[in-house]
Amino acid sequence: MRVLVTGAAGFIGSHLCERLASRGDAVVGFDNFDVFYGRAIKERNLREVLTGVDAAGTTAGSFAFIEGDIRKSDALAAAFQTAAPDVVVHLAALAGVRPSIAEPGRYADVNVRGTQNVLDACHAHGVTRLAQASSSSVYGLDSAVPFRESDPCLRPVSPYAATKRACELIAFTAHHLNALSVTNLRFFTVYGPRQRPDLAIHKFTRLISSGQPIQLYGDGSTSRDYTWIDDIVDGCVASVDQLVADKAAAFRTYNLGGSQTTTLRQLVDLIAGALGREPTIESLPEQPGDMKRTLADVTLVGRELGYHPHVPIAEGITRFVEWYRRAHGV
Repeated sequence: MRVLVTGAAGFIGSHLCERLASRGDAVVGFDNFDVFYGRAIKERNLREVLTGVDAAGTTAGSFAFIEGDIRKSDALAAAFQTAAPDVVVHLAALAGVRPSIAEPGRYADVNVRGTQNVLDACHAHGVTRLAQASSSSVYGLDSAVPFRESDPCLRPVSPYAATKRACELIAFTAHHLNALSVTNLRFFTVYGPRQRPDLAIHKFTRLISSGQPIQLYGDGSTSRDYTWIDDIVDGCVASVDQLVADKAAAFRTYNLGGSQTTTLRQLVDLIAGALGREPTIESLPEQPGDMKRTLADVTLVGRELGYHPHVPIAEGITRFVEWYRRAHGV
């Protein structure tokens, strides 16, 4: 199978490219090294993809990389021509709730306009299958917990969440008008090796291990459905295989989550315990745009894709801390 992955140099994208190529797929990655975090980190991610593919020992799979921006149609066209994909996995986006509040226009430009460009490129190049990353953030103020895919998601509470919901909607339009098979994958707080350094688990691990204080917003009772990276990749790969097996155009939405909830205070305790360090905590007011709780109902994706998360949060934090120590020599 030939797969084009946008956002390939990022945390989730690099893991997905490694898995697909290691099992024998021909993968072309596309990424623009956005300045949201360091280029050197993303270049290291790509090197790890190549190392992983070599270690797998497969002769059928391959990985190639093209640098480009999803906002530039000519760059996308070149990537589509090179990849000649059977399936596109669209992960490229600006992420993060708080930064989106500071720069809502940039988030709309990259996430919504960029996604429209990807949809247009699929149509122009005869690609009929697309899986795209969405987010648990699309569930909003009136969403019942646990979150189910049937929720209308009408009240997102941050610009980031609104852009991800908009991407789902414009993808439906492409499905309706152009017979594009689409799978929206709503990721729930993904963590693991290569996680972005600004995200909570990575940031808390770095600060606690070096004896620096960590900042907690609110009273520590907000909770998240943290999901180990391999579980997310399992769901992505299963969705790609489902798209390839489709006989007719379909439009689907799935939650990919750990299906358990952990409070912020519990998360800090788990990280501190794994590090063997006592955390120093600075309490700050709750931030606008933050959700009180996320929890995925994975009944639908379990039934249709055989998805079942395997790594509980306590085990995942232990694995993450072990990776962090190896990666940083601490």
